[in-house]
Order: sequence, then C-alpha cells, then structure tokens
Amino acid sequence: MIKPMQSAALALATALAPLTLPMDAMAAERALDKEVVIAAGLDQAWAAWTSREGITSFFAPEAEIDPRVGGAFHIHFNPLAAAGDKGADESRFMALQPRQMLSFDWNAPPHLPLARAQRSFVVLRFEVVDASHTRLRIHHTGWGDGGEWDKAYLYFDKAWESVLGSLRKRFETGPVDWAPWLAQLKAMAAAPAPAPVLAPAASR
Repeated sequence: MIKPMQSAALALATALAPLTLPMDAMAAERALDKEVVIAAGLDQAWAAWTSREGITSFFAPEAEIDPRVGGAFHIHFNPLAAAGDKGADESRFMALQPRQMLSFDWNAPPHLPLARAQRSFVVLRFEVVDASHTRLRIHHTGWGDGGEWDKAYLYFDKAWESVLGSLRKRFETGPVDWAPWLAQLKAMAAAPAPAPVLAPAASR
C-alpha cells in the first residue's frame, strides 16, 4: 500500500517529469540569434541602445527613448508617416540590467498588419571583449506560426543583420547621415497619388 507521503511524492515527481526531459525532447522555440563585435567600450555600447542620441546614430532617424522598465523604445524609421506607421511606434523596454542586458517588445513592419498587431520580444546582451571592444548578442523570439509570422521572421532575419552592421560601422566611420533617407521620404510623400484605374465604359 502506498502511504500518503509516498503518494504525494509520486504525484510531485509525475508533475515535474516534463521539466526534466532533455531540451531536444521538447519543442524548440523559434528564435533569431545574431551577434556583432563593435569598436566601442561597454559604456558606449550601452549608450547606443539606451539614449535617443545613440539610437539615431545607427538605427533610425528619429526615436523616443526612456530607459526604464515600461519606458518608451520608440524607433521611427519613417518620421513623416502617420502615427502608428512610423516604425516601432509603441515598443517598450521590458527589462534593463545596466551594461549587461536589456529587452524590449517588438512588432512587425506595417506591410504585415496581422503580425504587426501583435508582439514578439528581443533580448540584447552586452559582453566585454577588451577595453575598446564589446560583443552584442541579439535574441529575438516570441513568434507565432505560419502566414505573416513566417514573413516577419524572414524579414527580421535580414533586418537584424543590417542593424548590427550599421552599429558596427557607426563606431568605425561615424554616425549615419540620415539626410538622403529623409529627402527620399519627403519626395515620396510629395509625389501625387496614382489616379484610380477605371474599368472601360462598356464593362460598367
């Protein structure tokens, strides 16, 4: 006969069994992992991600940055767009461990509205290489499956490589000059909208 204490221990072991399975026996969570080494000390690397001046030096031409839990991490790739379509308009810092780790929620670009209406999240870790070099690792997870989620995953697989490449160049050759990009955006905004295509009179 199983005694009450033995029964409780058996129930607990049964409940915890899934947690003791090898990781490869559990469903793998889809994620993007990227890294870069930049020619910047740890303080400079941290400031690049936690200040408006830092973000606009490599990431986007405009930003609103409030480095605290729940604070704004608003990245405006198109400052001329309507509110909600500028980029990561509503993203927020989720956690900050000074000069070690930060995380923020993230959304898909406007051309993927179903995925954009939801959120994934990004963890960024900082590691000292030496006094003048820092390694940054990005881990982007929280993805759904299929449809626009798959398209968003492929989009950011390339986009994060571009962002980290821009960050590396920022500390090698200087901040990004956003003037050409902004001029292009202004030209696009000023261009007349194409005239609607009407069906031939005979078919109306």
